[in-house]
Amino acid sequence: MKKITGKLVDLFSRKIFNAELFIENGRISNIKKVNTEFENFIVPGLVDSHVHIESSMLIPYQFAKLAVQNGTVAIVADPHEIANVLGKKGVEFMINNSKETPLKTFFGIPSCVPATLFETSGAVLDHNDIDELLTKQEVKILGEMMNFPGVINEDETVIKKLNVAKKHNAQIDGHIPGISGDNLKKYIDSGISTDHECFTIEEASEKIKLGMKILIREGSAAKNFDELYPLISKHNKMVMLCTDDSHPDDLINYGHINKIIKKGIKYGLDIFDLLSAACINPVEHYNLPVGLLRVNDPADFIIVDDLNNFNILETYIDGEIVYSNNRVFFNNSSSKPVNNFNANKISIEDLKVKPKSNKIKVIEIIDKELITNSFIIKPKVVSNNIISDIEKDILKIVVYNRYQKNSKPSIGFIHGIGLKSGAIATTVAHDSHNIIATGCSDEEIAAAINEIVEKQGGLTFVHGKDYYTLELEYAGLMTNKDPMIVADLYEKMNKVIKQNGSKLTAPYMTISFMALLVIPHLKIGDKGLFDVDRFEFTQLFV
Repeated sequence: MKKITGKLVDLFSRKIFNAELFIENGRISNIKKVNTEFENFIVPGLVDSHVHIESSMLIPYQFAKLAVQNGTVAIVADPHEIANVLGKKGVEFMINNSKETPLKTFFGIPSCVPATLFETSGAVLDHNDIDELLTKQEVKILGEMMNFPGVINEDETVIKKLNVAKKHNAQIDGHIPGISGDNLKKYIDSGISTDHECFTIEEASEKIKLGMKILIREGSAAKNFDELYPLISKHNKMVMLCTDDSHPDDLINYGHINKIIKKGIKYGLDIFDLLSAACINPVEHYNLPVGLLRVNDPADFIIVDDLNNFNILETYIDGEIVYSNNRVFFNNSSSKPVNNFNANKISIEDLKVKPKSNKIKVIEIIDKELITNSFIIKPKVVSNNIISDIEKDILKIVVYNRYQKNSKPSIGFIHGIGLKSGAIATTVAHDSHNIIATGCSDEEIAAAINEIVEKQGGLTFVHGKDYYTLELEYAGLMTNKDPMIVADLYEKMNKVIKQNGSKLTAPYMTISFMALLVIPHLKIGDKGLFDVDRFEFTQLFV
């Protein structure tokens, strides 16, 4: 029998008391109130209610290291990214690799692979694949249904997937930014229970009124907590916390769900409301086998210094200590890389754009947001080729199919990156994860793309003859390198990009979302510019 002492935070009675916690066989066998005064606090372990592990650029094993040191004991992961690259094989890799860690990882089976038919992905997950994968899962979750037009218009393929989820009594996660009224109601009535894409209180409140639960997101690129935090007090039972997408340097420097707790404390939110959103609500909504500091519960909890600073001292999962004194207590992963990459190198000639009119549509980035705006401008033309206009911050942006040889690159223009020299390229390009690149000259863009082709996936910044590259040997999305090494290199690359003019908070992550064809308003995939509002392709020239 193991005994843990401290001030126990009981979220159900909403009381704090000095206690001795007894653990047997991974479960809490007894909780005894005592008169002894303790300094540290025993708190239920934190739960991330929606995360794409792939966005950390770390395989599940390496991600788990960072999660547990930030007090996270469980996550609801959607392996949507690797599924778009490798299909069922990719999902099974994530499930198997996560089993090498004590972090309780529950997978939503991706519902939108491919996310749309308007871009080239590496795989397909149909309703039969979803049925098979759900059968293997203890916790039944269908990942975010991004194809909201398909739900609203009762697309046969989408309905089959929803029906499979209902057959398994699975919770169905949503993804429906900016939609309201009858279309929103129809989407929710289809059985979809959550959304993490709210940008305003008004949008979130309408969804809550219709019975949908809101996951307040605070990731690396998309940060909605400052806008939505009042919901935690006003609609506590209807709110959960999530990161969605976080890069390794943020996880190391700022934290995971604990960073959201700290923000809430600074805003003066009630600690019981905050922790209910981070612990009780996701456990109950998804029916997770995760402990909440009750007798007979799994012994999943954290030790923090106090409820003001909320510094994580220790993390326990199933009664075993997995983090203490800046040390993580589990072994290395033995998983071998998996990938799907067939693209060949391109030439500068492939990137030339002959002017067909004197006006072009331009994607406009909004920093810290996934949505974009657009505008029309006269392009800069040299030698019958539209080039990046550095003075006006209008850069050429390219999406290049990674799954097929001899593909033609899709080319557009973008405002808001701010580069004065150099080029960026990456295979982290939601949702199909083709190569996306942007830069100040065709020569550097081609060099950046070809560096990614040579490495068969990763991130790079090319500046003249200098190359800064992070190889991602797992599906072009993740690596098994130590998180500190990855974070240091990634931070260095971002710093160099900013030194060359970019003002973006998270340049790589922001650029990766420019290929996300389900988030308004103007985006670009490997088949061309895409008008998300009309859900159809659009021409570059006006």
